[in-house]
Amino acid sequence: MLGGIFESQGESSALSLDKNGQAMVLRCYVLLGRTGEVFLSVSFVYQSNVSAIHESFATVEYLSPATVSDCDPPYKVEIARRTTTLTANERTLLFEPHLNRIPVIMGNEEPTPENYTLLQAFEWNCPPDGKHYDRLHSQISALKHVGVSNIWVPPGCKAASPEGNGYDIYDLFDLGEFDQKGTTRTKWGSKDSLLALCSAAKDAGIGVYFDAVLNHKAGADNKEKCNVVEVDTNDRNKETSDPYEIEAWLGFDFKGRGDKHSKMKYHWYHFSGTDWDAGNERNAIFKIVGDGKGWSKSVDDEGGNADFLMFADVDFSHDEVQTDVKYWGEWIVKELGLSGFRMDAIQHFSQRFTNEWVDSVNEAVGKPLFYVGEFWDGDAQRLSDWLDEADHKMSLFDTPLLNNFASLGSSEKADLRKVFDGTLVAKKPVNAVTVVQNHDTQKGQTVETLVDGWMKPLAYSLILLRREGYPCVFYGDLYGTKGDHAEAPSCGDKLADIMHARKLYAYGEQDDYRDEANCIGFVRRGTHDRPDGLACVMSNADAGEIQMHVGPMHKGEVWTDILGWAQGEVTIDDEGNGKFQCPGVSVAIWVKKDAKGREDFPLNFKSDIYSE
Repeated sequence: MLGGIFESQGESSALSLDKNGQAMVLRCYVLLGRTGEVFLSVSFVYQSNVSAIHESFATVEYLSPATVSDCDPPYKVEIARRTTTLTANERTLLFEPHLNRIPVIMGNEEPTPENYTLLQAFEWNCPPDGKHYDRLHSQISALKHVGVSNIWVPPGCKAASPEGNGYDIYDLFDLGEFDQKGTTRTKWGSKDSLLALCSAAKDAGIGVYFDAVLNHKAGADNKEKCNVVEVDTNDRNKETSDPYEIEAWLGFDFKGRGDKHSKMKYHWYHFSGTDWDAGNERNAIFKIVGDGKGWSKSVDDEGGNADFLMFADVDFSHDEVQTDVKYWGEWIVKELGLSGFRMDAIQHFSQRFTNEWVDSVNEAVGKPLFYVGEFWDGDAQRLSDWLDEADHKMSLFDTPLLNNFASLGSSEKADLRKVFDGTLVAKKPVNAVTVVQNHDTQKGQTVETLVDGWMKPLAYSLILLRREGYPCVFYGDLYGTKGDHAEAPSCGDKLADIMHARKLYAYGEQDDYRDEANCIGFVRRGTHDRPDGLACVMSNADAGEIQMHVGPMHKGEVWTDILGWAQGEVTIDDEGNGKFQCPGVSVAIWVKKDAKGREDFPLNFKSDIYSE
């Protein structure tokens, strides 16, 4: 039996046990996997005959799905609480040491929860016909089947123009309900269509994350006079003029909505900066001056101070702004039945307020939601530091990993073993949302970071089939993109198959095979109730082959590639080994040919969402 219990998340506990007359003291650090697994990084002191003490390190897989089965995605504070409760109830943990790994199996195992997969449910150039919500609505059943557990919908608040994507936000409280800015609906559709989409998603067991654009406002109704100083474009802390008065578009009356949902009207004193002097028709970065005015101190230091990004920059030090935006968070969660938020331009507005806002929304709705921030920085340490300041209540997109995908894809025979070097998912796997492309990085956009087409199946296999991180699939890769740089669905129209493989087979212990720079692989061993597992091999050069160990429980089984790109069969030997191949510059995902769900492959997913 185990002595002691697990303490709170991130702290160490001393656990002692007797095994074959030997005393062991373990110090455990709890780490959480997005797949519903809890992992313990363990250092232990082994004491035998009291005369010799040997210290070594091991990794323990703690298969405790009961602790996370209804956390969406796993929320670390809640998991820590449940873990403490379970161990306090003296559940038995079985230890079976071998080499440097000690598997830990929990008694009375609960069903392994299904993997979480997020879909970014739009791309920048979706048609501005107001039918986007309806198209998504028609796809809900198919998305659920392939394994989507949450969708990130676009910023559906009224934009400054009818064709605006919503990042040029005008009114937080108009979801396509009021006649404002030349339209009632938004580019994406009407509020009724959005409500219908959210309802259908909920009925299917799919959560909805809303894209929250809080940093700024655009499309003001009135010009207002205010005092400003100009600041240096490259160093926003450096003032380049004396204070003077300008007339700027800073008055927001929301006349089409009136006082419905919120009575708040915005004026110059609710903003900290702007970039257009309407009176003199002149561009510059203007910092608004006055009592208590100035750039936020809790933002990124890009350009000296990253508070100002665009349009009318919202001042979150103002009490009325804080009250209004906190109320909006509560209102929209209840209005749409949201499960979380994607937060736009997170490094450009007050982190102090962001932390308060997250706490406020969670308290108002009575449960912790999921929050992922947009912070485009290639330095994983900077992202990690931001998460520390947020007390890990949020996640961030793994920009460094996306950069690695782009770099590897553009270099001939690059070293695939370095794909996770310097990434957020390697540093903080719990808080990393992994991506291959999104609306900001697609061709022609502000932070264009292109991943070559041949690399995308490899990249998606790496984020969807591995244990670490919370993968986000891009709408443009699943359905294709429109506009001047239109592209067909990526991965040879096999992305849905990789997603479905995640849903069915990407569970349990993970082993990596990285002996060769241009051909790497990994296996997932499966769990007690999802036992099939998988073996993945990929190459960025010639055809490759790797012998990998999938476990003796699979001996005699015949495995095939679910993508159909690698031909032939692999028979697992008595020791649990198989020689798995992949074509040149490609990937193969091997699974037992009669595994549960194999009849689904190939999926022949209907990716032509615009045909109806």
